[in-house]
Amino acid sequence: MTVRKAWIVAGVAISSALAFVMLLVVGVYLVAGNLVNGAGGGAKSLAKGSVPAAYASLVAKWGNLCPAISPALLAAQLYQESGFNPRAQSHAAAQGIAQFIPGTWATHGIDGDGDGDRDVWDPKDAIPSAASYDCELASYVKKVGGNATENMLAAYNAGAYAVIKYGGVPPYSETRNYVKRITALSESFAAPVGRVDPSEQAAAAIEYAQKKLGTPYLWGGTGTAEQGGRFDCSGLTQAAYETVGIKLPRVANDQYNAGPHPSRDELLPGDLVFFSDDLTNSRAIRHVGIYVGGGYMIDAPRTGAVIRFDPIDTPDYFGATRVTEDGAKALPTTV
Repeated sequence: MTVRKAWIVAGVAISSALAFVMLLVVGVYLVAGNLVNGAGGGAKSLAKGSVPAAYASLVAKWGNLCPAISPALLAAQLYQESGFNPRAQSHAAAQGIAQFIPGTWATHGIDGDGDGDRDVWDPKDAIPSAASYDCELASYVKKVGGNATENMLAAYNAGAYAVIKYGGVPPYSETRNYVKRITALSESFAAPVGRVDPSEQAAAAIEYAQKKLGTPYLWGGTGTAEQGGRFDCSGLTQAAYETVGIKLPRVANDQYNAGPHPSRDELLPGDLVFFSDDLTNSRAIRHVGIYVGGGYMIDAPRTGAVIRFDPIDTPDYFGATRVTEDGAKALPTTV
């Protein structure tokens, strides 16, 4: 039997059992819920490949500079600010991977690599400076009650005086949203220490994707009428989760940061699974699908193919994300 014929047979067999797959999804989630008992949690160590390899050791080292921060939190801030782009520059003149404005850099920039200069464009200076600045802010508000990390983030956004004045995160919607966004985003950069909570929306997302089986692939496709209802890989996953009220970013490498990362043996139906030619860098991810169980995903693979079931255990398998509503909302609109 040729490989092509084998896949056709496998596809027909799986497609004929869609109802069984959905029952399996429900069963898996009931079991997973009992095992998890509502206990998720983050960790101080970084999730595999979540930070580009060029900066991972810096983030891991300086993210432990003081108790108020962690490598995952520092990574979330850098991703939010620049998408790990060391040449990023904003309209407000914020510069580099940590997006320091010149006045703040002049006061808080440090020579992180000890080469005798402070260069805002050099991640070896900018990343240590971001961690140092966070810890300075934490020290300013250390006598304020409540969560030290949330108070530090609030001070970063609204100033230490506001945190001291209100005895914690001030009642400003922008500041509260910033604290919530960075806290949620940090979970997508942390290596989980236990089982990741199952997603309540996953079954409906799978059901949507199953209805699209056999639809021809379209590069850049998001399923619009003008596109004939066709999708590319991230367009399909975005549309599937949008049906359950979760707005994912448009491209696959940003979708990776929409929640925590279960290990391969902890995958559940509905998890997004990602593929890359560089297994050390989530920014290099080039493909995504929706896991359905049994080592298979539904994906829109490439031009000339149709939406179908494909195996996930390939050499370019990068990892997985369990999409959460908070995680998706925390993602920056542009990186």
